[in-house]
Amino acid sequence: MSTLYHNPRCSKSRAALDLLREHGIEPDIRHFLEEPPSIDELSGRLDKLGGAGARSLLRTTEPDFAELGLQDPALDDDTLLAAMRAHPRLIERPIFVHGGKAIIGRPPERVLDVLDSND
Repeated sequence: MSTLYHNPRCSKSRAALDLLREHGIEPDIRHFLEEPPSIDELSGRLDKLGGAGARSLLRTTEPDFAELGLQDPALDDDTLLAAMRAHPRLIERPIFVHGGKAIIGRPPERVLDVLDSND
């Protein structure tokens, strides 16, 4: 099973979806801005990303990042995950989950790395 955390307004997210389809993968599409992932779900994505910290999922260019003071290095993962849950625009995209792994599709071609490692 494959899932793409997708924002159809994001060119990188659209490109990743096109690449997956070109390779015969039709992932479940998760419109995370409309249906924000739970904190447990976000934590699970971190595990599938190889145990990366919550900061690896943050979009630091979003205005909410600065407005919420999330640049503070003292903030723990729980605080950052709660901010992403409350403000899903802060979640980096696209995130492709395939098998037991996940990857952030930036650049979009990176989504193919998960296919190569699982198939």
